[in-house]
Amino acid sequence: MATMTHDMAAQRLKSGLILAVLSASSFGLSGPLARGLMNAGWSAASVVAIRVLVAAAVLVPIALAQLHREWHLLRRNAFLITAYGLVAVAGTQLAYFNAVAQMEVGVALLIEYTAPIAVVGWLWLRHRQRPGAATVAGAALGITGLFLVIDLRSGMTTSWVGLAWALAAMVGAAGYFVLSAQGDGTLPGTVLAAGGLLIGGLGLLAAGALGIVPLHATTNPVVFQSFTVAWWPPVLALGTVTAALAYVSGIAATRLLGSRLASFVALFEVLAALVFAWALLGEAPRLIQLLGGALILVGVVVVRRGELSATAAPVAEFGPEGQVLDDAARR
Repeated sequence: MATMTHDMAAQRLKSGLILAVLSASSFGLSGPLARGLMNAGWSAASVVAIRVLVAAAVLVPIALAQLHREWHLLRRNAFLITAYGLVAVAGTQLAYFNAVAQMEVGVALLIEYTAPIAVVGWLWLRHRQRPGAATVAGAALGITGLFLVIDLRSGMTTSWVGLAWALAAMVGAAGYFVLSAQGDGTLPGTVLAAGGLLIGGLGLLAAGALGIVPLHATTNPVVFQSFTVAWWPPVLALGTVTAALAYVSGIAATRLLGSRLASFVALFEVLAALVFAWALLGEAPRLIQLLGGALILVGVVVVRRGELSATAAPVAEFGPEGQVLDDAARR
């Protein structure tokens, strides 16, 4: 029995890690694609709105099939879906794309992805989940890597407006990981993603109609580092790959891994974004940034080993946040 429980926990961890890396890689493509569209005359809000609405159009039919007309699930989880749409989808992405418009993609993303520290703090204060030594050590390595990648001593111009938007994106990203792990297990992840994307997109359109955020787009060609394309391929890729695929796999990963570990594995998005920004925008990473990226990877591995050790307990069970429950919590 103990061996079976351990094998199930190990399989859960493996599946969650694969999905988390897939989600992070997909999300990492969004910044460079969005920068190309904004350089072609799109506003940040327009990029976010079209991205999430295209993703919603892809996912809503799938979500409706999964619901099997059990509409009570939507009523029961209405607050979760709404919060996910406004905070995790619209708020986070709007803040991130506004940051990207003011500063380098890699730097904006790295500031956003100090979110794991906020997640650890939230779970500690709200759910009494005190981080273990491995989590603390991994966090220290990851944050050190972030500072190296930002490389503020390189003479790079820092936009304080961009910094403020990036910090707002960090708060939203922390909310994304916490909200993705919520629910009683009856609401499919695709339904949460589809509902959140639809609400987020409609919310942005409403904000644009009221003049709260500028909404404008063009049909100008989109110029990248080595090639130029029409406006619609980046839009299609933003909606299907960097939103539909990224959010569904991210929710599934967070439900398997829990908010804490999933938020650290998501730091892979930083490395993916650096690679995509290099390929599409010509923003080549410096040597110190590569060193920082290596430290981020080491930090993720340390946190993962700590979580793996926690799941090795023969009577381990998982709580609503995907965390391992001890005997006292189970009672």
